[in-house]
Amino acid sequence: MVDERTDPTVGELSEGAILRRILERVGASNAEVGPGDDAAVIATADGRVVATVDTLVHGPDFRLAWSSGFDLGFKAAAVNLADVAAMGATPTALLVALAMPDSTRLSFVSGLAEGLRAACDELAPGCTIEGGDLTVSDTLTVAVTALGALAGRAPVLRSGARVGDTVAVAGELGRAGRGLRILFERFTDAAGVPIPIDERVLDEDERRDLAAQLRPAPPVAFGPIAADAGARAMMDVSDGLVLDASRMAAASDVTIALDSLALAPDVDSALTGGEDHALLATFRSDRPLPHGFRRIGEVLARGEAGVLVDGHAHAGRGGWDPYRDWDSHTG
Repeated sequence: MVDERTDPTVGELSEGAILRRILERVGASNAEVGPGDDAAVIATADGRVVATVDTLVHGPDFRLAWSSGFDLGFKAAAVNLADVAAMGATPTALLVALAMPDSTRLSFVSGLAEGLRAACDELAPGCTIEGGDLTVSDTLTVAVTALGALAGRAPVLRSGARVGDTVAVAGELGRAGRGLRILFERFTDAAGVPIPIDERVLDEDERRDLAAQLRPAPPVAFGPIAADAGARAMMDVSDGLVLDASRMAAASDVTIALDSLALAPDVDSALTGGEDHALLATFRSDRPLPHGFRRIGEVLARGEAGVLVDGHAHAGRGGWDPYRDWDSHTG
């Protein structure tokens, strides 16, 4: 338990003091010019930079009753590292913008910085935090920009799937969605307001489901491996397999046929659960799949439906769309 007498709020500190605490915890810089100037200077081996950004907002993306600062920092890094990997690139640097209520405790900020660092160390060794921005806001928001290096590879796009390709995935499907259901079903009060998690009431499998939701560990290293093995299309599964596969199908003008047996035992969660951050890819069928990938279907000529499951169009919405699914009235 943190002693609030020795744990000031960010509103009681200067921007410089908060920044010093963050920099103490995110680790050393690898840039030619790192944190401390107006911008970082980062070397690129082949003149190209893969860049992506993702924003986590309190409410639709996380709840403080459920996420520690460390969890939030780890997740904010992980979801961006997965997007870089999905292009066949290796993550090299993160830029982090943090908007906080002035009541935010410094210990929370420290934990967030430590989570960012831990995610890079665990998922993308060599990736560093090279700068960012701090500001005040009524809503806690973390925006991370991730940069990556292709190291001479061609980027792997969503639009490269071809008829006859094998559809494969690296990483788990469905756990994060199950974890979210556990949170809303078991850790809210009668009014639907989130309450702290009591892990004593969970079994081991449920703890793994929660970890997949709160602290995801996408298979970042397998992105460049897939590219080197000839992946023709690839993307991060962030909004549910059916929805993201439909995006790949549309970009490639094909139909993606999924096999439910390959998604067992919890087929529905695998198809529609979001935030897994697995890597969905297609490969030529006459070549073995690279390490870490397993077959879940095949690519067909474009039909009426972009995605089929066991030969039939999938019924239902099939994934998470924040503009469609977020209801601010439920908290």
